[in-house]
Amino acid sequence: MNIRSLTRGDGAVIGAAVLLFIASFLKFYSVDGYNLDSNAWDSLGTGLGLYMGGVIGAALIVVNRILPEPRKVAGLDLGTVGTAFTVLVAWAIFWTLVDVPTGGSAAAGLILGFIAALVLAGAAIATPLVPALQAALIPAPKPQAPQPYGAQPPGGYGYPGAQQPPYGGQPQPGQPYGAQPQPAQAQPQPPAPAGDFSPFWFAVPVPRPLFAEDGSPTPIAELAPGTWYLAVEQRGPGLVAQTQDGRRGVLQDTSGIQRG
Repeated sequence: MNIRSLTRGDGAVIGAAVLLFIASFLKFYSVDGYNLDSNAWDSLGTGLGLYMGGVIGAALIVVNRILPEPRKVAGLDLGTVGTAFTVLVAWAIFWTLVDVPTGGSAAAGLILGFIAALVLAGAAIATPLVPALQAALIPAPKPQAPQPYGAQPPGGYGYPGAQQPPYGGQPQPGQPYGAQPQPAQAQPQPPAPAGDFSPFWFAVPVPRPLFAEDGSPTPIAELAPGTWYLAVEQRGPGLVAQTQDGRRGVLQDTSGIQRG
């Protein structure tokens, strides 16, 4: 699960669900001349059927978002099922608010519950349609800046792990007296990428599929917004990207990506 794939719309859904849950414990009705202290949980049909129905719908939307791949229930997308729950709950609470018993009036629990259900349904429907709600809820961490060209790595006299003693230093244990220290063997360097391409970090604005390098039409992974990926090669108009678990594939749609 990747919580960085949550969007601003998902944040509105979560906030509205929390408000709906709180409203279920507030006073539901007030009747003239009576001191009633009842809430939605005095009737399981209202507490579980309406208020918790909206919370469950929000949970389905959020869970579907953070899963690596969308899940389906009876052939329907999990997020679509959750959105249907929220719309049904907002519709039912609206008519409960309209059809207040004679001599009574809606109290804070019913009014606040309707507002929360309306925001919940609106956010669930608007998130796939409004670009501003599709932005990442949790900003992605910036990748570490690469070492400037020509900068020397830490080392030298007195540095722990230095491979070569300074001139005139004492011989190491097991080295004959007077023998010159041997230079450290050069470490093999990874091959430079072909052409003028330099690897860079990037993030996608919306979920996008990553296809196999052999040209297979079946995606091998989905790149999620709010996560940084490494572009290792340019392949035509696309990029060969590497995920955090080491998988490599071709990102065919590179429009709007954010370079690190």
